Amino acid sequence: MKTKSIVMDKDAIQRTIKRIAHEIIEQNKGLDNIYLVGIRSRGVPLANRLAEYMKEIENVEIPVGILDITLYRDDLTTISKQPVIKGSQIEFEIENTTTILVDDVLYTGRTVRAAIDALLDFGRPQKIQLAVLVDRGHRELPIKADFVGKNIPTSKEEVIKVSFEETDNDDSVQIVVFKD
Repeated sequence: MKTKSIVMDKDAIQRTIKRIAHEIIEQNKGLDNIYLVGIRSRGVPLANRLAEYMKEIENVEIPVGILDITLYRDDLTTISKQPVIKGSQIEFEIENTTTILVDDVLYTGRTVRAAIDALLDFGRPQKIQLAVLVDRGHRELPIKADFVGKNIPTSKEEVIKVSFEETDNDDSVQIVVFKD
């Protein structure tokens, strides 16, 4: 793959995540009954960072869960004969809560659909919201994020590559293309 452009650097990502944290607090009129659930893999560091910023802003600890959607994907057979299941870790009750699913990129909507299915196996939240760092368009399902860091229109040949220090030793958002 070849980098076409770097659309967000470390500082831009930090500012964007802080803004999303403020928007979550504002839209929910505080942080009562709010829980974050990061979708593996890059939704997890994003959810953790959001929780850190919310604690800085409101001095409230927000529980963060981890959701593995591998077995809920509708394209499971096309991914691998032996999919790697890392497991979910949600150590709080989500019944009657506002649970915010967190992911790095919103594309077709299929990951979010699988995440909602997986989340409902843990209970029935009063409300599910969606926070993403990047919305790149090209939806195949009627899914829209409640909180978007940046809209980055792309062609279907382009890929949004999000890197976090926790997973990739770098903070950046790039548009990449496959080399010919």
